[in-house]
Amino acid sequence: MKKNVLVITGSPRKGGNSDLMADAFIEGAKSAGHIVTKWCSGEKNIEGCRACETCFSTGKACSFDDDFNQLAPLIEKAEVLVLATPVYWFSYPAQIKAAIDKMYSFYMGKRSLKIKESVLLTCAEMDDMSVFDGMKTTYDHIRSFLQWENRGYLAVPSVHAAGDIIGTTALHKARALGSEL
Repeated sequence: MKKNVLVITGSPRKGGNSDLMADAFIEGAKSAGHIVTKWCSGEKNIEGCRACETCFSTGKACSFDDDFNQLAPLIEKAEVLVLATPVYWFSYPAQIKAAIDKMYSFYMGKRSLKIKESVLLTCAEMDDMSVFDGMKTTYDHIRSFLQWENRGYLAVPSVHAAGDIIGTTALHKARALGSEL
């Protein structure tokens, strides 16, 4: 069954390791016949949520006009949400975190989502797997709260310079996750 997949990337570094993982996942998902949209939060301007609780009251997801209002229609159409991001200081980079935080607008605005499945693709410079704990815990809480099925979690340690991930099995694994949706 063909699914509408939204891949939100978190790195501002185009062609970096998490971006390459996202592209491999997308290649796999497209090969399986899915419709895939890639949205690069690192290239966008999304401010943090201001907790005004006026979500969708002005005809758009966020009452404050930033690039989240371009992302919101893509979230509404998606059946699968993929977060592909590096670890920044033991958590999500600010760019993708702002987008994740503003997903609150759907809850606040009483808008149901079609998303039923999610995937987390992440990488880090450090080789200690515990560096991913904060990110994975946040991801698990979000998907549990929203009742999304986890379709995959891929954490890749010891990659820093752009392209380091090419020397690992991660791109093959990301491609396989995409094709197995």
